[in-house]
This record gives sequence, C-alpha cells and structure tokens, in this order.
Amino acid sequence: MNRILSVSTIYFLLCALSACQRGSQAPEQPNFLLILVDDLGYTDLSVMGSAYYETPHIDQIAQEGMIFTEGYAACAVCSPSRASLMTGTFVPRHGITDYIGAPVGEDWRKMDRHTKLLPPDYQRFLPHHFTTIPEALKTAGYNTFFAGKWHLGSEEQGSLPTDHGFDINQGGFHAGGPYTGGFFSPFNNPFLEDRPEEVGMSLSMKLAKETSAFIETQGAQPFFACLSFYAVHAPIQTSEEKWRYYRDKADSMGIAETGFAMERILPIRKQQDNPVYAGLVEQVDEAVGQVLATLEAQGLAENTVILFTSDHGGVASGDAYATNNAPLRGGKGYQWEGGLRVPFFLKVPWLEHRGQKNNTPIMNTDILPTFMDLAQVPLDAAGEIDGKSLLPILQAQALPERPLYWHYPHYGNQGGEPHAVLRQGPWKLIHYWEDDRDELYNLSQDLSEENDLAAQEPERTRTMRQQLLDWLEEANATYPIPDSLYDPTEHATKLASYRNNLLPRLERQRTEMLQPDWQPNEDWWGSNAKKE
Repeated sequence: MNRILSVSTIYFLLCALSACQRGSQAPEQPNFLLILVDDLGYTDLSVMGSAYYETPHIDQIAQEGMIFTEGYAACAVCSPSRASLMTGTFVPRHGITDYIGAPVGEDWRKMDRHTKLLPPDYQRFLPHHFTTIPEALKTAGYNTFFAGKWHLGSEEQGSLPTDHGFDINQGGFHAGGPYTGGFFSPFNNPFLEDRPEEVGMSLSMKLAKETSAFIETQGAQPFFACLSFYAVHAPIQTSEEKWRYYRDKADSMGIAETGFAMERILPIRKQQDNPVYAGLVEQVDEAVGQVLATLEAQGLAENTVILFTSDHGGVASGDAYATNNAPLRGGKGYQWEGGLRVPFFLKVPWLEHRGQKNNTPIMNTDILPTFMDLAQVPLDAAGEIDGKSLLPILQAQALPERPLYWHYPHYGNQGGEPHAVLRQGPWKLIHYWEDDRDELYNLSQDLSEENDLAAQEPERTRTMRQQLLDWLEEANATYPIPDSLYDPTEHATKLASYRNNLLPRLERQRTEMLQPDWQPNEDWWGSNAKKE
C-alpha cells in the first residue's frame, strides 16, 4: 500500500511543479464521467478518421485529452467486456464469457449454425465478490450514478447497477438493447420514467438529461457518473431529418456500386454510408454535448475526468451490418482488430494533452485502477485485478510492456469463431479452438491483419501459443467441446446460403436505404409517429 500511495503522492507533487503541463490545479478528489457507447467502431468518429459520421462533441473530448490509438475492449461482445471494465479483470476471471442470454451447449444447435463445436456455459450475472469502479470510489466518499445499458444481470438475480455500487440507476437492467421501446420516447424501460414532455425525444438524449440532472445536484460533492448509451446497438433508428441529411451526404460523396463482401463466414460491410446509423451516431454526439454543457454550466469541467470509449468494435457483420471499421479487419464479435480495438479518449483537465496520441496497448480493464489512482484510493482496495493504472502515461512516462489476453470460446452472431488471443508488443497471436490452428500478425506492419506470419515465424508462434495456453489454464478458462452431431455438409450448405442469399439481400437493402424516397418500417420511424 505504501508503494501505491507513494505513486499518487509523486503524481501530485509533479503536478505542483508543473511537470505534468497542467492547465489548472489538480483536485484531491476529481469527479469522474465515464461515457460508454454500445457497438461504436474504431473509426466511427470524425476525430478517428471518418469522413461520413459527424461527432464534434465527442471529438472535443479527444482534442482536449489524450487519444489512445491502441485502446482495446476486453472482449468483442458486450457483457464480457462490460464486466471487465467494471472490475478491472480479464474475461476468464469473472466468467462472463459471452453476452448474457446467448445459448450454450446443445441449445446452441437451435441457432441453425451447424458448427463444429458447442460453446461452454458461462456466468449469467456479475459476481458480487469483485470490486467495481463505483464500489471502489464510494470508499472515498463518492456519489455514484448510472444511466443506460447494463446487461450484467437482472433484478431477480440481485445484479442491477444498484447492487454493484451505484447509488442511482436510470435505465439499466438485464436487456442488451432498446428492445422494450426503441430509440424514441416512450421508452417503456422499467427503470426509466417516461415523461409527457419527452415524447419524440431520443433515448440517447434522455439518458444524457438524466445524467445532467444528477450532475446539477452534486455541487462540491465528488461523483462518479457512468453514461452507458444503448446506442448505437441494433435495431438502429434515427429521425427522418437525420436520415435524409446523411443520405444526401452519401450521395454527394459518391455511392459505391457495392457495399458488402464475404468475410470468412458472413458478409461484411465495406463502406461507411448507412444514413440511419450515421443519424444514430449523431444523436449520441448531441447527447454527449448536453452533458459537457452541463459540466461547464455547473463550473465542474475543470475538475472532472472524462473517459470515452466503446464496449467493443463496430457492427460490420451480423445485427444491422451498420458500419465499416477499415483499416481494421472485422468488427463486433470478430477476433481481429475491428472487433477488439475501440476509440479510447481520456481527458484529465489539469493535464494539457490536447489531442496527443499515445500508442501504448491498453485495455478497458485499466479504467478502474486509473480512476482509483487519480482519486488517491489505494489500488489494493479493489482486490486482485489485471488492469494497470494509466497514470504514468499521463505523466509522460512509459508503462512496462505487458501481455494482453482475450478469450472467447463461443461463436459470435457476427461471424467470429471461438478463439483466444495474446497481444505482446507488436505481435498478435490468435488461437482457434475449432482446429487448434494459429494466426500470427505483426500489427506495427500489418494493421489490417492481411498477412498471417505463423508459418514464417514458427518459433515465435509456438512460444506465444504456449504462453497463452498457460495463462488460460491459470485463469481457469472454459472451452468449447466438439458437437457429436456436426455435419460438414450442412455446414457447407449454410455458408453457401450466406453467400448466395444473404449477401444479395444486404446489397438490395443498402440500395433501397440510399434512395431519396425510402421509407423505413412503420414500427420505428418513431420521432415522427410519436409526435402526432
């Protein structure tokens, strides 16, 4: 403990000596705002290179803070990643290895995928013996608030946000998407009040307004607020006005003749030109702007740490086939960088990083120890964690090189295969559980993971594979098992249907959505229908 406290003491002494290039005096107990977007891709922001999506308020966070260009989610799907974020632990340790609600064992056959393996069972709610970010900060007197998507357990399981350290919960329960009411009021969310004056309001803005209302009551009391958007998860919805704006923008940029290609299993989107998704992204950005304005109006902007990230990569395959993550390969559910690498911005107002980019590989497991370090809460109060504080990086120092691990013993709805991953320096090894094969990439030279070097680097591949397998054993990882009913002919037929039927259908839907007279399904052009 003394060593940990001394790190914090040194940090504040350095700030006092202006070694941190501070813009203002570092508070003893800063506020914390964690903004988590669901399914947002690495390049889904203009500050991250998108020429199509428009995100000025989110860009502002990046431009006023530090941009971690190699920031990762702990899993390529939501519940495991969110559990790791909250607890600072890698996925096998907490046991939520797939999104909560995914079928396992013989029930997996009902998905009609005809795969070689049956996925293992998993933990169905966030275990209570793990210390979460709000629980850690509450030991230092912080008020805590949660708004939006939870997907880490239910009321019946005793695993709502308020069961894991949050004083207030607005909208968080077992659901993994806005299935009860969609993205426009009324939301029909059992933990979110529908108000008459909010008819037609977007769900993202509703969550932002509830977050702002909490912030306005805090005054000098230190707080931790987690704004966890349901967007930009499917079913994607936006207003007619935003759809038309982005349809016209796609037209002016030049609409590519084709929008999809086949990945290893499913089709994958190759263009950022979905006007509905673009409108949904902008709704999130507007909501973020609402909260940033509240911090300014309350005089809290200069002592509030803001961390912005996504729970995994953007949906390029499966679900709504909404975006493209180029130059990264794949997307949500995939073992490649498009599924794991995410936007990751950290703004500490008294440190003038001003859009500085840092290429240290980090993970959302690092959020808990970083917040604790900044709040001067001893790190051992969180128990055994895998994350590391990012404070040295913020102080223009370097973190020692460390391995990062992933384990996903399931089939993703988006085309991902059961796998485990080791990232060590620039090297990334992917081990596949179907046939025990390995892929090896040098990400410093091959960000798009086009050149598998496993055959050219046999010794490195063997060494990294053994390191990964040893770690999985130590972490008590679970594994898929062979399906005794597997039929390779049925599997081949399924793959052919994706190519011959699904791919052309997606192309037709894309073409229709980009027509000037396109009309969506009656059940969701909600911003107009619910105002009438």
